[in-house]
Amino acid sequence: MSTLYKCIASCFLAALCVANASAATLKIATVVPEGTHWMKEFRAAGQAVEESTEGRVKLKFYPGGVMGSDQSVLRKMRIGQLNGGALSSGSLAQHYSGVNLYSLPFLFRNYDEVRAVRDLIDPVIQQELAKKGLVVLGISEGGFAYMFSDRAVQSVEDIKSRKVWVPEGDRISRETFESAGISPVALPISDVYTGLQTGLIDTVAINPTGAIALQWHTRVNAMTHEPLLFIMGMMVVDKRAFMRLSTADQGVVKEAVSAAFGRLDQANRNNDEQALKALEANGIEIAPMSEANRAEWQKLADATLQRLEGEGVFPKALLSKVRERLAQLRGDAE
Repeated sequence: MSTLYKCIASCFLAALCVANASAATLKIATVVPEGTHWMKEFRAAGQAVEESTEGRVKLKFYPGGVMGSDQSVLRKMRIGQLNGGALSSGSLAQHYSGVNLYSLPFLFRNYDEVRAVRDLIDPVIQQELAKKGLVVLGISEGGFAYMFSDRAVQSVEDIKSRKVWVPEGDRISRETFESAGISPVALPISDVYTGLQTGLIDTVAINPTGAIALQWHTRVNAMTHEPLLFIMGMMVVDKRAFMRLSTADQGVVKEAVSAAFGRLDQANRNNDEQALKALEANGIEIAPMSEANRAEWQKLADATLQRLEGEGVFPKALLSKVRERLAQLRGDAE
């Protein structure tokens, strides 16, 4: 009996070792604060993955910027300290410039236009980032960014007296504001609140939900109600870590995260509408922009993009297809 017992115990331990060896935890960081609907969906995806893989795969999240800025997360992914990140699309422009297309100033007028071109842009982003060793698990619409400041920004002349924040590494926004005659302050998202507190900056561009979630709304007085650019968020993981999962488990992870990002797309527009009402209720001035001022900003943005077209800041051919699609859509609508 003792020999039989030893044999059974050895088999059990061997099976346990195999199970442990095949188990994997994908460590994913983000600046998204805990408690937001984004983190709730991320955690729901993680729970679905763990249940569907019977514990073989887990998603461990580090929210609230505890692992640093988007660029810090990407650096930690390169050295294996992290396996992935839920990031703003612009932070990935160093790997593929096409991610900049969603955030070109004054390109889109509404959500319908964004969704009308996603079938053109999303597959290309996924393919090109895969070449750089990054697997895109999800792409989601963060919403339109508006200018928040100590007082409402209307004309291009208004911006010259402001201390404007641009995201770290965002060349398009930086050069657009430089064309207006100012030198914007580049900071990672994690440093913006402190910048507003200290007076280093007084003007930021963010969607209404983000302004509340990050508490930036407590440091400003007005929002210019004119969409400046569109925000996209992405969850990417290091291809080396992802390929260590079985093919079946890879499919489970992709399906669960994709489903979560689909739910986020549906929720984000409503959340921004509710956030806009909350901002107004909290005393934030919601100031519409005149057609004349909008045309002035559009002219400035167009001139900046024309100058950058030949410098590889975004893919010209893909942008042309997007503009053709938008022209068709607007022609049909009119």
